[in-house]
Amino acid sequence: MPELTTFAEVALLLVMAAAIGLVGTLARQPLIVSFIAVGMIAGPSVLDVVHSDAQIDLLSELGIAVLLFLVGIKLDVKLIRSLGGVSVLTGLGQVIFTAFFGYMIGLGLGLGHVTSLYVAVALTFSSTIIIVKLLSDKREIDALHGQIALGFLIVQDLVVVLAMIVLSAIGIGAAEGGHGGGSAVRVLASGLALLAAVVLFVRYAANPLTGRLARAPELLVIFAIALAAMFAAIGDAVGLGKEVGGLMAGVALASTPYRETIAARLAPLRDFLLLFFFIALGATLDLSLLGSHVTGAVVFSLFVLIGNPLIVLAIMGAMGYRSRTGFLAGLTVAQISEFSLIFVAMGVSLGHVTEDALGLVTMVGLVTIAVSTYMITYSHQLYALFAPLLGIFERRGSPREPSETGAHAARGYEVIVVGLGRFGTAIGLRLRKRGMRVLGVDFNPQAVRRWRDLGLEAEFGDACDPEFVAELPFRGAEWMVSTVPIHPTGLSHEDPRRTLIQLARSAGFAGQIAAAAHGSGDAVVLTEAGAQLVLEPFQDAADRAVELLCGATEEQRTTFPEIASEGRETG
Repeated sequence: MPELTTFAEVALLLVMAAAIGLVGTLARQPLIVSFIAVGMIAGPSVLDVVHSDAQIDLLSELGIAVLLFLVGIKLDVKLIRSLGGVSVLTGLGQVIFTAFFGYMIGLGLGLGHVTSLYVAVALTFSSTIIIVKLLSDKREIDALHGQIALGFLIVQDLVVVLAMIVLSAIGIGAAEGGHGGGSAVRVLASGLALLAAVVLFVRYAANPLTGRLARAPELLVIFAIALAAMFAAIGDAVGLGKEVGGLMAGVALASTPYRETIAARLAPLRDFLLLFFFIALGATLDLSLLGSHVTGAVVFSLFVLIGNPLIVLAIMGAMGYRSRTGFLAGLTVAQISEFSLIFVAMGVSLGHVTEDALGLVTMVGLVTIAVSTYMITYSHQLYALFAPLLGIFERRGSPREPSETGAHAARGYEVIVVGLGRFGTAIGLRLRKRGMRVLGVDFNPQAVRRWRDLGLEAEFGDACDPEFVAELPFRGAEWMVSTVPIHPTGLSHEDPRRTLIQLARSAGFAGQIAAAAHGSGDAVVLTEAGAQLVLEPFQDAADRAVELLCGATEEQRTTFPEIASEGRETG
């Protein structure tokens, strides 16, 4: 093909991403797989039309900073304290397990001691970017297993830092490795200094500064992007990596009242920029190196896809987490990272390993990233399939789960509300105002805590978990209300509302079921699934508003603002 300008290359990539993404969506495939395929097709192994590596890498790195910034801006400090132990133990346990057995497998395949060591260390790295993107798309980053996964991914990132430092000390500079630079002491000191800067910013500057910037919403968004990029650059410069820097930038604004506004406005930009990350990742996969290590790649891929989730499941089970939580968190480490390729490439530059080792790790990366994307996408179906075999990993009583599942079974409730977002919480508050006994259910610990702070009773749990639903206090309940949101992300196309209705009926619930519809065709689907009442939040609110505007009594005019203000307390 003729030489293209940078603008033409980016335009071509966008057209290819849109076309291949559409084909993938029609085939019900995750977009991440489609975007990596774009990079492979446009890369040197196929069409070789992309040569503006510096510009694409820049957009990719900015996307990483924004992605981790948006994760950090929603982090709950209390949750970090409660999950720090399991994150550290699970992260380190998985790294040690993978490195040791990966090394032994390498020796068994005849790779030699040095090559086996490099490959084993490379297998310990999981892709924070891919996992966070998938969990965010599934709206599970706020779930318990999502928060734990994020914690041990950060631990893995710190191990990446240390591994790169070791090789930097041997002779590869920071610029080539992307994560190197200086000694471990320097990195630790820099990390503490950055953390102190975040604490001071949160304490003295975050609220007044964002309050002033919020007068011009565009300026607030620009400031948020600038903060994410600045912290990511600082983190990369001191050896912590862009991921940790971007995450800390988000934490710096997590306590401000404008965090939801910032998150909503940056989400489309995040998705656009991350497109270039996946394209760049696909373009770095050299397909010419894949053919010589098929057997080794299959063995290592199976080890990563099966062994890594099992060790996470075992560690979390030993710590008292339910098998479902451990299984869903464990699936997130069933792939290797882009830094695995960088790590082995550094070994090739040092002369420690040959390009065959890089080809082996590249093939393992290609297989595990593709397969684990589907594993995470269809994680709930996989759990349902393997649940009968996972009881050995669970300590009865589950002392570490942040809930009292089943503790409310002896109490009587007239209504059970599943989904404690704004709509669900507003319903709960109004039902309580009418003197009804209400129990709320959600799989977001922060939502459960907010519900309890309002004086309502709640349980933490996943409404798609058959065991959890079976333990709910359905006896005597007249209504179950589902306000669970539906997010058409093109991933698994699951409808948790239908699943919940089926599980509730299987558990013996004889009352009536109401479910919130979020689209024009939802009403028919939910009615066929067994819902007696379909709630349409926007339509119902509009009907109520018209009633108030056209014929409300004076009593309605005075009471409605009071109820509305009570509901806004949950926003």
